[in-house]
Amino acid sequence: MAMSLGNKGYKSDINITPYIDILLVLLIIFMVATPMKKWDQQIRVPKPAIQQPKEVKSDSVILEVDLNHDIRINTMPVTLEKLQKTLYDIMIGRVDKNMFIRGDSNLPYGYVFQILDIAKRSGVADIALLGKSSGSEPTKPSNGATAGATQHR
Repeated sequence: MAMSLGNKGYKSDINITPYIDILLVLLIIFMVATPMKKWDQQIRVPKPAIQQPKEVKSDSVILEVDLNHDIRINTMPVTLEKLQKTLYDIMIGRVDKNMFIRGDSNLPYGYVFQILDIAKRSGVADIALLGKSSGSEPTKPSNGATAGATQHR
């Protein structure tokens, strides 16, 4: 401990202990008093506006193949010879280059594979194969694979 000798004067340090005590008492008072305060204003939540149903424009490209080898792109009939040019024209302006092929399960594998090759040459990035069903949902595969779609890359 060091003592200073010879300096007789007043100490200029501020004692902040009483200020901290007062601050803590005020903090406790405000913490207790705040939950007791009642608000006079009623809160009014706005009601959501009634939205008119909008026409949903499907952006999906669905190529359907019948058992008699008729081809339709989104219900538009196309021949096998014009399929590559039609798909190219559709895919050239799209960012999403995905396509679905829905066909009968009794179609020959070679014919479906020929359509897959034409689609890939037309610029389609991902192709999902769907089975034909009576509803709008794809059929589930019977071999235990993941439901609905198979991708060809």
